[in-house]
Amino acid sequence: MQRVHLIAIGEATMFNLAIALSKRSNYLISGSYDTIEESALAILKKHKLLPDKAGWFPDNITRNLSAIVVGPDAKADNPELLRAKELGLKVYTMPEYLYIQTRNKTRIVISGSHRKCSVMRMILHVMKKQRIDTDYYFYRSNCSYENPVKLSYEARVAVLEGDEKQTSPIDSQPIFHQFKPHIAVITCIDKNSEHTYDDFDQYLNQFREFINLMEMQGRLIYHQNDKNIGLLVEKLRRDIVPFPYGVPKYEVVDGLTTIVSRKIRIPLQISGEDLLQDLNAARLACRQIGISEDQFNQQIADYQIQI
Repeated sequence: MQRVHLIAIGEATMFNLAIALSKRSNYLISGSYDTIEESALAILKKHKLLPDKAGWFPDNITRNLSAIVVGPDAKADNPELLRAKELGLKVYTMPEYLYIQTRNKTRIVISGSHRKCSVMRMILHVMKKQRIDTDYYFYRSNCSYENPVKLSYEARVAVLEGDEKQTSPIDSQPIFHQFKPHIAVITCIDKNSEHTYDDFDQYLNQFREFINLMEMQGRLIYHQNDKNIGLLVEKLRRDIVPFPYGVPKYEVVDGLTTIVSRKIRIPLQISGEDLLQDLNAARLACRQIGISEDQFNQQIADYQIQI
């Protein structure tokens, strides 16, 4: 039995992880929190994961635990965290533990200042229709999925949202540095994006390091018209294979957008060049795991924007 304790289980990323783990037959989940929103409380109650009472309880931290995961907002002086350190127990951050859970899978990590969720949803839409069991992690809870985290034994592929924000107050590493992708997508690097870094060069360096942390023979899919990404691609590791993407060839007739592939026209349920660029990124990512262009086009045709 795997006994996993989540410090700050009331945080969105943490209770989503708790739900995903609780669906495994040999996992026993415990947790703690001090304050919690009503919506989170209701979700934890529904899944029978709500701790008996609020507060931090160092006595719950024992050597019998298989893993301790600390939430992104937990403080360095958290009593349970201090107890774990006293006992010499390994404490994982949320992204560290996600990596542990997916380290034997092919990891597709979607990064960028914007449009990460859009690309992810397209990839997962095609994977589902191709009947490819896939684990996934959305950083944001408003992703139109009932549970933004899915972890299983069966899936051989994991699609992870690689956010560039810092992991937690006790770990200044960006979230996406933990994931070490086999296949990486960078949608854009926006100089005006909100971030926690001192200046843009420091922000840009997080993406440079993200690329350097890719697995050997990694595939890098990137927006070809983004000048900031271009600065990074100029000096790629020799083993990394780059795949630039832009807007696919398309037509709009009577309000219906159709992409043109190998002289075949595929009508879509979406429109607009931003979404078409996302589609191209998703197509290239799917190709890396063996989904052909024809298969992708067939499955993406009925994709609709999820609200």
